[in-house]
Amino acid sequence: MTPNLTALIDQVRAAHDAREPLEIRGGGTKAFYGEAPVGRVLDTRGHTGIVSYQPTELVVTVSCGTPLAELEATLAEKNQCLAFEPPHFARGGTVGGMVAAGLSGPSRASVGAVRDHLLGATLLDGRGELMQFGGEVMKNVAGYDVSRVLAGSLGALGVLVDVSLKVLPLAPATATVRFGFDEASALAHLNEWGGQPLPLNASAWWDGTLLVRLRGALAAVQAAIATFRDAGGDVVEPALASPFWQGLRHQTDEFFEKAMVAVSRGVPLWRLSVPQTAPGLGLPGEQLIEWHGAQRWWCTPAPAAQVRRAAALVGGHATLFRGQDKSAGVFAPLAPPVAAIHRSLKQSFDPAGIFCPGRLYPGL
Repeated sequence: MTPNLTALIDQVRAAHDAREPLEIRGGGTKAFYGEAPVGRVLDTRGHTGIVSYQPTELVVTVSCGTPLAELEATLAEKNQCLAFEPPHFARGGTVGGMVAAGLSGPSRASVGAVRDHLLGATLLDGRGELMQFGGEVMKNVAGYDVSRVLAGSLGALGVLVDVSLKVLPLAPATATVRFGFDEASALAHLNEWGGQPLPLNASAWWDGTLLVRLRGALAAVQAAIATFRDAGGDVVEPALASPFWQGLRHQTDEFFEKAMVAVSRGVPLWRLSVPQTAPGLGLPGEQLIEWHGAQRWWCTPAPAAQVRRAAALVGGHATLFRGQDKSAGVFAPLAPPVAAIHRSLKQSFDPAGIFCPGRLYPGL
């Protein structure tokens, strides 16, 4: 056990005994996400390092305070990556924060979310005890579902000490094709292409333009390009396409820049998760569609109730991603049985309620 880990354990045990709330923080790049953080800061950045990396087994185990950029640079040396493309938002983000936030980038609809790549985790619970779940292989069933619960928990259940992640090789070929479609046409085409054997990796529609990224074997990508050209698509040069997808991943592209200005003026940014086949939602404001139709970003002045109702009517839910006024709640209200499960998990892992109180839901 390293001195830094020992220090984390001591801080947690002291907070447990004093019933003192703690804000688990790595690089602080996602402090905007969720309800407002409260409590004394428990800084995880001292617990760093890649514990083990087996490129041939496509698995890496890494400590929570390790910079995300450092991990991705190490993987790139072996032509591997985190296929779900976690957003950085800013410099300094950590691996623990990546898993705790559970946010994925443009390729999520094709390769899965953070939780789908989380093989195991070591957790420091609210009593200051270390608990291990899962392992380093996909077939390790014991504790696997608990590991998945930790992804997106925003620290409510404990400190992610170490995590084991599935990694993937970089795709042999990548191409981006652009179309001039309105929203309805873009959704219809994405639904049609989704039923065909095409190497669809990511998509984005905004302001009358649909961009589709293809990834996979060279022959498959080339065949898909021919199919898309027949549908009126134009291939985008890699020098232009790559910065676009990076901007979309890290939310630095034009749509999100405009959204940030709107947020500063009191207009919130919503993230709606809906079925890929859902029709247009017809909210006021500006919209960007990702994940082949499954993720709808709305920068809208519409009341929270209207936004959540629009998502619910098509079988989805809405999250207040960025906004000054969070009085309506950040995450969609839980059904009573689900809320009971959340409370039970919180009680089991953090009986004194010291970790990130209220960050997911008020009172949790």
